Amino acid sequence: MVKSFQFNMGMERMIRSWLKAYPLLLACTGPFVHIASICAAVLSKFLSIFCGVYEQPYYYTDVLTVGCAVGVGCCFGTPLGGVLFSIEVTSTYFAVRNYWRGFFAATFSAFVFRVFAVWNKDAITITALFRTNFRMDFPFDLQELPAFAVIGICSGLLGAFFVYFNRQVVLIVRQHATLSRFLTKYRLVYPGVITFVIASLTFPPGFGQFMAGELMPREAISSLFDNFTWVKHTEDPQLLGRSAVWIHPKVSVFVIILLFFLMKFWMSVVATTMPIPCGGFMPVFVLGAAFGRLIGEIMAWLFPDGILFDGFVYKILPGGYAVIGAAALTGAVSHTVSTAVICFELTGQIAHILPMMVAVILANMVAQSLQPSLYDSIIQVKKLPYLPDLGWNQISKYNIFVEDIMVSDVKFISSNCKYRDLKDVLQNTTVSTFPLVDSPDSMILMGSVERTELQALLHRHLSPERRLHLAREMPQKLIEASYDGHQWKHESFAFVDEDVDEEEEDKGKTEQPTLTPDYPGGPNGPVTLHKLVAEAPTPPQSPSTIEVWEQEELEKKVCFSSCRIDPSPFQLVERTSLHKTHTLFSLLGLTNAYVTSMGKLKGVIALEELQKAIEGSTRTGIQLRPPLASFRDAAQTSSSKEHTNWSTKMWSKGNNDTVAEKSDIVISGPAAENISDILKDLCSRNLEEDEIMI
Repeated sequence: MVKSFQFNMGMERMIRSWLKAYPLLLACTGPFVHIASICAAVLSKFLSIFCGVYEQPYYYTDVLTVGCAVGVGCCFGTPLGGVLFSIEVTSTYFAVRNYWRGFFAATFSAFVFRVFAVWNKDAITITALFRTNFRMDFPFDLQELPAFAVIGICSGLLGAFFVYFNRQVVLIVRQHATLSRFLTKYRLVYPGVITFVIASLTFPPGFGQFMAGELMPREAISSLFDNFTWVKHTEDPQLLGRSAVWIHPKVSVFVIILLFFLMKFWMSVVATTMPIPCGGFMPVFVLGAAFGRLIGEIMAWLFPDGILFDGFVYKILPGGYAVIGAAALTGAVSHTVSTAVICFELTGQIAHILPMMVAVILANMVAQSLQPSLYDSIIQVKKLPYLPDLGWNQISKYNIFVEDIMVSDVKFISSNCKYRDLKDVLQNTTVSTFPLVDSPDSMILMGSVERTELQALLHRHLSPERRLHLAREMPQKLIEASYDGHQWKHESFAFVDEDVDEEEEDKGKTEQPTLTPDYPGGPNGPVTLHKLVAEAPTPPQSPSTIEVWEQEELEKKVCFSSCRIDPSPFQLVERTSLHKTHTLFSLLGLTNAYVTSMGKLKGVIALEELQKAIEGSTRTGIQLRPPLASFRDAAQTSSSKEHTNWSTKMWSKGNNDTVAEKSDIVISGPAAENISDILKDLCSRNLEEDEIMI
């Protein structure tokens, strides 16, 4: 684990240093978060030695969330936004009691990050990373809110297209088997080609002069957030500082910003597909700032004198539009609202808090209705286990039960099983946890055992050390058994005369000879047969002898006393609804749960089954209507009447004297199914009682 940790840290540092020279396409957010998560995982494993609570899955998730917050806080110097962003990205439900841990770690990490910047003379003092100087008395007019809303809606569409484009590029590369094998074998070819193409297109003296190719990511963001209005600037461009690259004597500023946005859009999409640790937050942040700046410059061109309100004319600030666009597009791609808080901390101003929140919320609404987030899309492409969200207004999710989607063929371990059964189960399955039942007949769930525990138990039982130890003890046990069988017991043959007193009996006793002769003492003591056998070396065993011994040991019953058994694994009943199951899995961070009935194991349900049920692909005979429908509602309208009549007749047949007239009752509506199930259960119980009496 230490070597793997050192390797990952070394690769992260090397690639992160290379990313600093990669203009505008990749960011250090991903590597920072990765490094912080690695440190959190290693620290959690280390602390688990002293406190077992760190081994719990839910606590491990909280630790990783804090690590993600530390990574974001270090990258941008935004502790508040980093914590909120990490919670939105990594957790469906988050314990409020862990807030202070996240803020504590993120605050200190951001503080150290900014202190080192001052110490290295990269900054004068601890301040915002992209500090702005927008006017505070009247930063925007109410008449500008429609423009901010347009930015939010367009950002939602662009964010959804960004995620879709990114996924399609990855799928195209993976679908071509020849290309995929080539890139897998030569891993540096794909990043090298993409780097060469993008660097050639952004070369400043060439085509890059029309898209601000000479600006680094931080410089581009600072220039997009400035207070100047480029469309109205007629003086010397050098007065704008680094923002002068956006003004070309032969090309309009609108063309430069639009070309910058279009070129960087597809470049960022392709660059984020490279198999290297990179971040997708900063490229999207820059794209959003460019899009917002474009809308702001258009507004400044449409209203050159500003907006008249209550007798005062207020100039339009294109930099404020850029800040709002950056927050909106980043929130649309990541499906988070905390990007607004990150922008507040990055700029050091909250003057545009209202329009920014409006734009971010609108962008999220549009993007979430079209595509998953960028991180969820990567999870889907890599086919990692995840729990999708239930859609809105899907009442049928309450009519899907665990018994419909669970896996009935469960691989289990019984308390009276043999080591051979244990070996077969471990060889034929790949599950990480096995349920422990009382017996195959009763199927009473007693707990769960980890696969590693069972492997260690089987290894100890068949280990060469144990075999040699038993081989050394066998002669000693044979000698002890021979003495126990042939040793004289004089008390058993002694004649007892009840008339003789105890004193006379003691006088009549004579000393009996001992079976062990007295040997003369020596420096090493008497040499006995027991000592000779104990000091004799163990003869080597042939492979056939070892095989026979292993086969004999495999026929013994398993002793679980040395195993760590979870006596209370999470259990669900068969009639638990899909909605409740989804809520429990999301809230507790479960990966699987056992389905029981009256304590008996009936099946198991994991994230894979929940995912298939929600997405609509289940086992044969059960199908969901998109986006989510009930297993039963598909045929409920046509068969509920016949099914209820059959159940009522069966109930009437078992009770002819009492409820014979109920065979003609027809039950309809949403309660028909539940009532019919109850009648069926009662009917089966009555039939069983009749058979027992017969």
